[in-house]
Amino acid sequence: MNPRSRHLRPITTAPTGTVEGDLRRLIQTFIRSIGLLAGDQTPCGQPLAVSHAHALMVLLEATREDNRLTQRELGQVLGIDKSNVARLCRRMESAGHVVQSRSADDGRARLLSLTAVGKRLATNVERSSRDRFERLMSAIPRESRAGVLSSLACLNQALASVDTPRKSRHTQQRSADNNGDHR
Repeated sequence: MNPRSRHLRPITTAPTGTVEGDLRRLIQTFIRSIGLLAGDQTPCGQPLAVSHAHALMVLLEATREDNRLTQRELGQVLGIDKSNVARLCRRMESAGHVVQSRSADDGRARLLSLTAVGKRLATNVERSSRDRFERLMSAIPRESRAGVLSSLACLNQALASVDTPRKSRHTQQRSADNNGDHR
């Protein structure tokens, strides 16, 4: 037994006494259990950061639709800010997964294209993700599956309507910029 492990509290889904506390605990347990905190690989086992894998899948979908996304559009889909999407795109370009080019319509915009290597990797990530979620869904009792999907859809709608800390900081900064308050 690892000497440190005896001091760690086990992951629990025991009720906290409030529905908000229960929701928080269940989401934290889900995030940990599915593997989102492992920085060196995706939950489906690919040796990539989660944001990199998601960007690849988004760009693969856009490619299939004969669409090229800008960095800004990719950031919006992924829910990450301009500086983080720029860093992500630089890492993806350095890895040989994407090519960035200036938009003919707007010279400030950077258009993204998957390379052949990036497309193969994106296809592998997508396949691994589908396999993982097929296994996960098969572990859920058949009569509970529709309820799980409905609950996740409801949670996604609630998240879209709530002011997140990231959105809140962005809104405050924009408001400060408009008022001449440059902190």
